[in-house]
Amino acid sequence: MSDKKADLAGPGIGNYDDLKQELPDDYEPLLSPMETMQAVFAIKNYIEENLCKELNLQMVQVPLIVDRDSGVNDYLDRDGSRTPVEFPCGLGLDNPITAQVVQAATKWKRMALKQFDCKLGEGLCTDMKAVRKDYFLDHDHSAYVDQWDWERVITKEDRNLEFLKDIVSKIWKVIWGAGRAAQAMFPQLKTSRYPDIPEELTFLHAEEMLDMYPDLPRKQRETRTLMEHAPALFIIGIGWPLKDGYPHEMRAADYDDWVTETIVKNGEQYHGLNGDILVWNPVTKRRHELTSMGIRVTKETLKIQLKMSGQEDFLSLPYHQALLNDEIPLSIGGGIGQSRTYMYLLRTAHLGEVSVTVWPKILKDICAQKNIHVLE
Repeated sequence: MSDKKADLAGPGIGNYDDLKQELPDDYEPLLSPMETMQAVFAIKNYIEENLCKELNLQMVQVPLIVDRDSGVNDYLDRDGSRTPVEFPCGLGLDNPITAQVVQAATKWKRMALKQFDCKLGEGLCTDMKAVRKDYFLDHDHSAYVDQWDWERVITKEDRNLEFLKDIVSKIWKVIWGAGRAAQAMFPQLKTSRYPDIPEELTFLHAEEMLDMYPDLPRKQRETRTLMEHAPALFIIGIGWPLKDGYPHEMRAADYDDWVTETIVKNGEQYHGLNGDILVWNPVTKRRHELTSMGIRVTKETLKIQLKMSGQEDFLSLPYHQALLNDEIPLSIGGGIGQSRTYMYLLRTAHLGEVSVTVWPKILKDICAQKNIHVLE
């Protein structure tokens, strides 16, 4: 059995020999590069319009760089292994600003709810761009990240699984609708080579998946679940240690609430008000993550999670102080990967077909051999 603890590091492929084996040998793109760009922007417009309509959001501007000392940047994991790009900023200043390129806008969005005076049931959506330099660059991980980062004001009574599932279902409705719209624009996307985009989304708790596949590490649990039970899946409860002693995946301690008790099933207490949408990608024949989201921490659960992660020193930062002092509202939010979504809906084999960023020569050579046109 694989080392479950080591498996928490992430879902990516670890070397280019493995990547070469994983990418399809018989790949034929369904669209030309220009058609792909036309479809990308049609999907982008569809999702932004309909996500805002379904969740009552307003598109707003979002920062590319933030002040390091604000505490709003995202460190992605609890172990500090993914650090942001950092540089001094401000010509002529005696004390230049220590600026960081955002890795995600998760905490900034919650602060922005107050800045934009969002009322109960209102929220915001952003066209977020980020740099994550510490990823292994493969077919679905790049250093350039684009997301629809969104956040919405909720009540204390909304902090439950049914509300979470309702919001997730609305998001999946938008993604599915975007796929249908792309197929109407380019009928060749609807092909017998690949199954259609599933209309139904299945909900499973991480504990249930562990029960289903107790001897598999989490990446393989996800893959088997998608292959054998549901090609579109929302996994609930990511971050809390499961009964095998490990979380389904490491999650930052200061935004999603993964500690709150939810339901008892078969005498077992479940935790977590967050999760991920994953789909089965019929092109790469792999699990494919589209979005991570959740009901956000309260000041009480923030303190518990930071204690569990050994990061209680974060409590002195401005963002965390604002949370502790009830200066920002309760919320739900998430980030939908733009290029990941384009890749899935347009049946491409590589992120580089739908976005432009840097890739190592070894990867570009592999893609060329596999008939995969990586944009540069």
